[in-house]
Amino acid sequence: MKVSECMCKDVCFVKPNCKVYDAARIMCENHIGCIPVCDDNKCVVGILTDRDIVLRSVACNKDSKNTQVSDVMTTNVCTCGCNEDMCDAENTMAREQIRRVPVVDENNKMVGILTMGNLAQNDKKLGQQNVCTTIENICNCQGSVQNCE
Repeated sequence: MKVSECMCKDVCFVKPNCKVYDAARIMCENHIGCIPVCDDNKCVVGILTDRDIVLRSVACNKDSKNTQVSDVMTTNVCTCGCNEDMCDAENTMAREQIRRVPVVDENNKMVGILTMGNLAQNDKKLGQQNVCTTIENICNCQGSVQNCE
């Protein structure tokens, strides 16, 4: 199965100069936990997650209405190709422990996003045990768990 057969094709994105507040509103309105950040050519330059907003904006007391997405986004984003085999994409997600992967075409333009939800929705085609193992590896915590006191 190819990534293009499994991915979500209707994807919102923002530009790096978008304000964090505006990006958060888009995420809220679309019920999504992340949004790709693309340049004028629709090439992925970063990704903004709800976690980025909390840890790099709110927790750092940054003004979300004046802070640009580029100041808090995750860079060095893993992507996968739309013609890539799903097995390879799952391996990338598991190895890098990432829940959402922007999907790009041969020109590196974003054409979709692949999420754990997409894996779950296609578990019969991909193999239920394989999907379960991938999701387990994505979520696996290698370190020790410490409770806050």
